[in-house]
Amino acid sequence: MNSIISPIKGIKASLWILAFAWLLLLPKAEVNAQNVGASSEYIKALTSEWKGERFPDGRPKVSDSILERLKNISIEEAWGVLRNKGYQNQYEGDWQIMLPNEAMTGRVVTAQYMPLRPDLEKQVKDQGVEKEGRSPKGGTNSWPIDILTNGDVYVADGYGKIVDGTLIGDNLGNAIYAKSKRGVIFNGSVRDQEGLSEIEGFNAWMKGQDPSYIQQMMLTSINTPIRVGRATVLPGDVVLAKKYGVIFIPAYLVEELVLTSEVTGLRDEFGHQRLREGKYLAGQIDSQWTEEIKKDFLDWLNNYPGKLPMTKAELDNYLKERNY
Repeated sequence: MNSIISPIKGIKASLWILAFAWLLLLPKAEVNAQNVGASSEYIKALTSEWKGERFPDGRPKVSDSILERLKNISIEEAWGVLRNKGYQNQYEGDWQIMLPNEAMTGRVVTAQYMPLRPDLEKQVKDQGVEKEGRSPKGGTNSWPIDILTNGDVYVADGYGKIVDGTLIGDNLGNAIYAKSKRGVIFNGSVRDQEGLSEIEGFNAWMKGQDPSYIQQMMLTSINTPIRVGRATVLPGDVVLAKKYGVIFIPAYLVEELVLTSEVTGLRDEFGHQRLREGKYLAGQIDSQWTEEIKKDFLDWLNNYPGKLPMTKAELDNYLKERNY
């Protein structure tokens, strides 16, 4: 009997030793893995359906030409494409906008803010400064700005805080525009709006403005998933911001969304013209088209008076696969 019990005791002792060694290693592994700024590997995992070029930080590098074409897409068209793809939580409205008549598109850099908790704030500052090489001077609300590049839009969840929740003033606003040539989208507020308005080209979608400065709140993460109102936002999303609201688009869908929306816009233009001319009834245009209307639409496209928003090859390939 003793010869059977001894090996069992030996196995148990070995398991305890292994478990204890794992517990000693675990805290160090967890600390090393918990960054203020997301790693490129994490961002690539979040955006794994994107198959194109990426920035060094892992975010998808959606082309400048697509960003420019996206400006002409309506919020409703973009919303409809995303809805059909199963993305039902990408829109947020009810904004104060600095330049409401100017659309803004860009590649999203996210930041998460929370109410101040001293022990967590210390951990964030220590990790950011000592392990990630971020600036020890000034507030941590400058850290997301430091990583911006041309074409980026700084999107922050400031949990709707207005008084003492001002994430930037005109100094940081100038830094943002110098780096990104864009503006900001804040579920929160700004200060020095008068100064911000003097930055030519800078735009902002925000929940409010206040003369107070930021206090009793802290940055907790950069380039991680955040919530902006009713929308879920990932780093590397593409944003379409207009006076009618803001849409956050997964990078892998943006090119298809732009082309689909452009064709929808052409269909609407054709349909409206034919209705004004009295050539078709509203019910004919507002339902699946007959072969006669389809042929009329293709002839209309071939004689389109202006410049098409897409190439002829893109349009032809798109129409081949659609039953409109």
